[in-house]
Amino acid sequence: MRVVIARCSVDYQGRLSAHLPLATRLIMVKADGCVAIHADGGAYKPLNWMNAPNRLVTEEGVWTVTNPKGEVIRITLDEVISDSSWELGVDPGLQKDGVEAHLQELLAANCDHLGEGWRLVRREYPTDIGPVDLLCRDADGAAVAVEIKRRGEIDGVEQLTRYLEFLNRDPMLRPVRGVFVAQQVKPQARVLASDRGIAWLEVDYDELRGIESTELRLF
Repeated sequence: MRVVIARCSVDYQGRLSAHLPLATRLIMVKADGCVAIHADGGAYKPLNWMNAPNRLVTEEGVWTVTNPKGEVIRITLDEVISDSSWELGVDPGLQKDGVEAHLQELLAANCDHLGEGWRLVRREYPTDIGPVDLLCRDADGAAVAVEIKRRGEIDGVEQLTRYLEFLNRDPMLRPVRGVFVAQQVKPQARVLASDRGIAWLEVDYDELRGIESTELRLF
C-alpha cells in the first residue's frame, strides 16, 4: 500500500463533475489498484475514490486515475508532505460473527431459497481480493455471486461490486451477476445495489432455521 499525505486539489469527471479545492489530504493506493482520497474526518468513507480495474499515471505534480467506464480522477499535488509504501501481506479477511456464518451455511445448503433451480458451485469462492460468500448457478446455468451480511449496508454492496469486477474477468464465469443478502438491507444500500445492477434479498434467520415458513422475499 502507498500512503501519501499532500496538499492537493482533486477533480472528478464521469457521470457528473466534482471538485475538491486545495487542502491537506490522505491519498491511499492499494495493491489491487484502488485509489482513495481521505480528509481528516468523515469516518471510513473517502471524499473520492476509484475501484479497480483502473489505471494510475503519476507525473510531476499530477496523478491521473482512469477506468474502463471513462471516469477520470485528476489529483493535482501542490506539496507532498509524506510518501511511503508498505507491504501488508495477505489479509485473512473479516471473521464472520455466528449469525452471519450460520446464514451462509444455511443458504449454501438450501440454494433454492435464493432462486428456484439454483445450485451451489462453492462456498467462499476465491478472488484476488478475497472470497465471495457463495458462487451459485441459476436455473439457466448463469453464474451468480452472493454476498451475505447480518446487516446490509453500503460497504457490503461495495464489497460485492469489487468481487464482481474480478469474477467477470474470468471467461469461464462471465457474465456474473450479484445478489446482496442480509437480515435487513438499509435503504441506502438498496439504492446503491439497484444502481450497480445488483439484486438484494432480505432473509429471516429464524425462518431459515425452520422455526417458521422458509419463504423469503426477493425485491
